[in-house]
Amino acid sequence: MIAVVDYGVGNLFSLCASLEFLNVESVVTADKSVLEKADGIILPGVGAFEDAAKKLSENGLDTFLCEQAKNGKPLMGICLGMQMLFDKSYEYGEHRGLGLIKGEVCDLNLDVENLKVPQIGWNSLTFRQNEDSLVKYIKEGSHVYYVHSFYAKNCDESIVAYSNYGVDVPGIVRNGNVCGTQFHPEKSGEVGLNILKAFVETAEGKN
Repeated sequence: MIAVVDYGVGNLFSLCASLEFLNVESVVTADKSVLEKADGIILPGVGAFEDAAKKLSENGLDTFLCEQAKNGKPLMGICLGMQMLFDKSYEYGEHRGLGLIKGEVCDLNLDVENLKVPQIGWNSLTFRQNEDSLVKYIKEGSHVYYVHSFYAKNCDESIVAYSNYGVDVPGIVRNGNVCGTQFHPEKSGEVGLNILKAFVETAEGKN
C-alpha cells in the first residue's frame, strides 16, 4: 500500500487517479499510524515552500517523515514535495527543508535568460544514472511535464536525470531510499506512469 501525505497542499486527484490506473492500493492520509504501515510514502505539493513546511511541522509530520526515511521507508517527493527533501530553500527568504537530500532550492529566474519563468510544459530527460530503478521503464529523451519557478542546486551526486531549461534542472533525484521528481509524473502520460510504477515496485520489494 502506498500512502500519499495529505497536509493541505495541492490537488491530489491526478496522483490518486494515476495510482488507481496502475492498480496500486493507495490512501491519502495525515495519520502517522497509517503512514507508518505503508510500503512507501509519496509527498506531493504545489505552492509556496514556506507554507508547505509550516503545514508539515504543525502536526510533526516533518520529523515523522525524516524518521521513516532514516528507517529505510521508500519516500518520493513530487514537485514542491521534492524540493522539501533538500536542506533549505531560498524561495522568498531562507527556509529549512527536511534535509534528506543535500542541496538547496533556488530561484530559476536568477539563472536563466530569455526564457519564461515559471517553466510550464514538456521537457526531455537526460540520464545521469541509467541504472536507477526509477528510470528502468523509460528511455532517455522521454518528455515529462514541469510547472515550477524554483529548482534544486548543488546536488550533483543525487541527480538521476535532468532537463535543460537554460540551466540543467534536476528532474529526478535520489539519496538511497529517498527520491523525488521536480516534474509531475501524474501529468506526464505513460512516461510518468512508468516512473510511478517503478517507485511502487521498489516500495513493495519487487526490484
